[in-house]
Amino acid sequence: MLVLEYKVKGKRQQYQAIDEAIKTTQFIRNKAIRYWMDAPIEVKVNQIALNNYSTALRKEFMFVEQLNSMACQSATERAWSAINRFYSNCKSQKSGKKGFPRFQKDCRSAEYKTSGWKLHPTKRRITFTDKKGIGELKLLGKWDLQTYNVKDIKRIRLIRRADGYYAQFCIGVDLKDIQPKTDAEIGLDVGIESFYSDSNGYHQPNPKFLRKAESKIKHSQRRIYKKVKGSSGRRKARKLYAKKHLKVSRQRIEHAKRVARCVVKSNDLVAYEDLRVSNMVKNHCLAKSISDASWYLFRQWIEYFAAKFDKLAVPVPPQYTSQKCSSCGVIVKKSLSTRSHICSCGCELHRDTNAAINILNLARAKSLGCGSAAPKAFQEAREGHSLSNANGLVTSTLLGESLVEQVTRLKLESPCL
Repeated sequence: MLVLEYKVKGKRQQYQAIDEAIKTTQFIRNKAIRYWMDAPIEVKVNQIALNNYSTALRKEFMFVEQLNSMACQSATERAWSAINRFYSNCKSQKSGKKGFPRFQKDCRSAEYKTSGWKLHPTKRRITFTDKKGIGELKLLGKWDLQTYNVKDIKRIRLIRRADGYYAQFCIGVDLKDIQPKTDAEIGLDVGIESFYSDSNGYHQPNPKFLRKAESKIKHSQRRIYKKVKGSSGRRKARKLYAKKHLKVSRQRIEHAKRVARCVVKSNDLVAYEDLRVSNMVKNHCLAKSISDASWYLFRQWIEYFAAKFDKLAVPVPPQYTSQKCSSCGVIVKKSLSTRSHICSCGCELHRDTNAAINILNLARAKSLGCGSAAPKAFQEAREGHSLSNANGLVTSTLLGESLVEQVTRLKLESPCL
């Protein structure tokens, strides 16, 4: 799956029509959630039932009828995605909150399938043919959409961001770029002091994008409350504040993408810790630094490029990787403030380098323990972990997931306008 993103240029009335389509999408999704909540126990509500409910909404509300019918189905698919995720978490007995579906208050996208739009022969303009009045929009971007067949375009999503409106084209093609083998293996230990430390002793500097931009972000946030509530000045201040957060988000993505691509391209096996970042950020002392380091984003990019380049990305348990001596295997207890590893066997290493070596050793032991089934085990590991992200060189959507399942991820880009 490939997603090409363009910035769209139009008139003010067209932007207002896009906003209206986004609001309608939010309305349909929330109504579908309410329909599922109010349904009797004996009535089974599935995706087909929600799609039929969208048809009933089109007959009841005129503004829903103005939206394309397949776009209405996409909105109910978003509701079913949340419901199905809740069912899956309950079935698997996930610890903590199960993610009960909630009503959406800040929708930022509307999604069209194979109808409701028409692409210009030059493929530099797109016209939306439903009754919302969006009309023809100009596509601004460097991606080569002309090389793909129009029939391969599965979905088109209109997105509102802090710096304008964007159109994403979901193209049903497979991405594969097999790289030559290097016979190199590496273990990675992510951290806060360094972005990552590898088993070769290299420490990648942590850019700390949020920390560097924090003073400007706080200044722009204070400007919001100096303006009169509901005034145009307050809206402009909020827009400026959102743009600064959006810039930090894009910096993180580009940095993680560049570093992960270099690591995976240079090594045939990349071992990393299988961290539960969602649990780690519950520590209020380290939450901001962990989020700024973007550990999970970096992992997603490693897994994506491993799948694209036909390399191996192996997650290993993180327990005792920092405490265990990489030379003799003795547990040497140390606090987080202790940055060096000194063992009685004579091994003296940086704490993170020692952890990276242990991570690589665990990945190697995993392959040796599997014996002749090692390639199959690695293939299963790759299919289970490495196919989670397809942001890629020209994309911004997770591999193996539809555009519907990416809606909630938009909240990571910038605060609400």
